[in-house]
Amino acid sequence: MNQHFSMPFNFCALPKELSDYKKSRVAILPVPFDATTTYQPGTRNGPLAIIDASRSLEAYDEELGRDISSIGICTLEELEVVDDSEKTAARVYESVQSILADGKKALVIGGEHSISSGSVKAHLEIYPDLTVLHIDAHADMRDDFSGNRHNHACVARRISEMCPLVSVGVRSISEEEIQHIRDNAGRIKAFFAKDICQRGNDEWMEQAISHLGRNVYVTIDLDALDPSIMPSVGTPQPGGLEWYQLLAFLRRIAGSRNVVGFDLTELMPIPGNHAPDLLAAKLAYKLIGYFFSRE
Repeated sequence: MNQHFSMPFNFCALPKELSDYKKSRVAILPVPFDATTTYQPGTRNGPLAIIDASRSLEAYDEELGRDISSIGICTLEELEVVDDSEKTAARVYESVQSILADGKKALVIGGEHSISSGSVKAHLEIYPDLTVLHIDAHADMRDDFSGNRHNHACVARRISEMCPLVSVGVRSISEEEIQHIRDNAGRIKAFFAKDICQRGNDEWMEQAISHLGRNVYVTIDLDALDPSIMPSVGTPQPGGLEWYQLLAFLRRIAGSRNVVGFDLTELMPIPGNHAPDLLAAKLAYKLIGYFFSRE
């Protein structure tokens, strides 16, 4: 049985009647893990920063025209992690498996991106036709990094071995990775940030969505966003997606596909700069609204 550590507050500071596990439709699993980060450490502090910032959000969403929190959002205690990415992903798998068995939707908050493979594995057991949408500045398609096949630089490769994968926003990739994507074109699709930005239209959105199956899991590395609005990541890259651009894309997906779960990873809080923490919290809240609160 996995151990969990108590959080000092819950997502959006919801009252007990909206955050009780039994009554909630959504369970948030915080995973404070960053053992394989490769540039700047600190994503272990991401879950707490996101949940803390969420306490300042308005419950009413002006875009959707409703109070998203009314569906019930439970904040679970932090998952106890170990200094091993494969074992931590296995713990995530067990915890998400339990959430899904209870008939709830799961939102995993990292922590580094390596944790996502465990959540995908749990969802695959219920949705064997799953496609994963991978939104990230990095391809994360290395077979191993520093001798570790479960490094955060390998997470998309491990996921693509389980199910088809569509990557969006990529702007940092090795020669090995791009060759692997070309060799597996029937299973892996990549949409590069340079092409998205140069087109100047939304055509790429429909092209990306066309490669997704009916049931979709969304994994988001916050460095997919441009560092001008999201500097608080461990491996930033210039030239990323913008806020409303990302929201428009995700809302289109919500309108045409069944998003069964998602995660938000790689926030590395910067002391004194709280805007990125709030952005991550608001993104999580809006995606709960897009994906999980439709009538």
